[in-house]
Amino acid sequence: MIMRFQVIPIGIVILSCAAVAQAPAVRDLHLRGDRFAPLTYEKMTADQKTLVDNVLSGERGALNGPFNVTLRSPVMGDKAQKFGAELRFHSSLPGKLREMAILMTARFWTSQYEWSSHRRLAVAAGLSSGVIEAIAAGRRPASMQPDEAIVYNFAEELFRTRQVSDPVFRAAMDKLGEKGVVDLTGLMGYYCFVSMMLNIDRYPLPDGGRPELKPLP
Repeated sequence: MIMRFQVIPIGIVILSCAAVAQAPAVRDLHLRGDRFAPLTYEKMTADQKTLVDNVLSGERGALNGPFNVTLRSPVMGDKAQKFGAELRFHSSLPGKLREMAILMTARFWTSQYEWSSHRRLAVAAGLSSGVIEAIAAGRRPASMQPDEAIVYNFAEELFRTRQVSDPVFRAAMDKLGEKGVVDLTGLMGYYCFVSMMLNIDRYPLPDGGRPELKPLP
């Protein structure tokens, strides 16, 4: 008996394996939501899958946060997450100052998930517990490093008055430079966007998590 074997071109095998590898299993997405029901990969549109694939292959590596919401407008959501990744991972700001600005934004919006997520990152970046606790309480920290005070003054004044006075602006320019001031403002703007998305969804904290921010007067 002569046995015949079908030869499958190696290129087809490689492409098939790659396609399987690029499609995350539904159980691996870990999408959560309240008002927006968690989506599954198999039911997503092509644009939604592009957003998911780009986030999971990027520096975040996970879909925690606003992505279950922004998947409802996936082209916008993908552009937004790329903008956010640039500001978060490639900003000219040192990690401590970046996380401080994010915490102040989360506090401004009382965005519980944003706060709990970035509080841990702020500690790891070297921001003191005293500064973090004061921001959480909505008061000026009693003791800050000079660079922290510059960022605090800039963010606090911009949120409170919607403007930045000349002395505060000059101090930020002297310390951070033009790029740093623009990066700081862009970072605050992006995390306002994130906080609003999380708040309209009432995005849940991880299992067992409790809200850390109390309402401000």
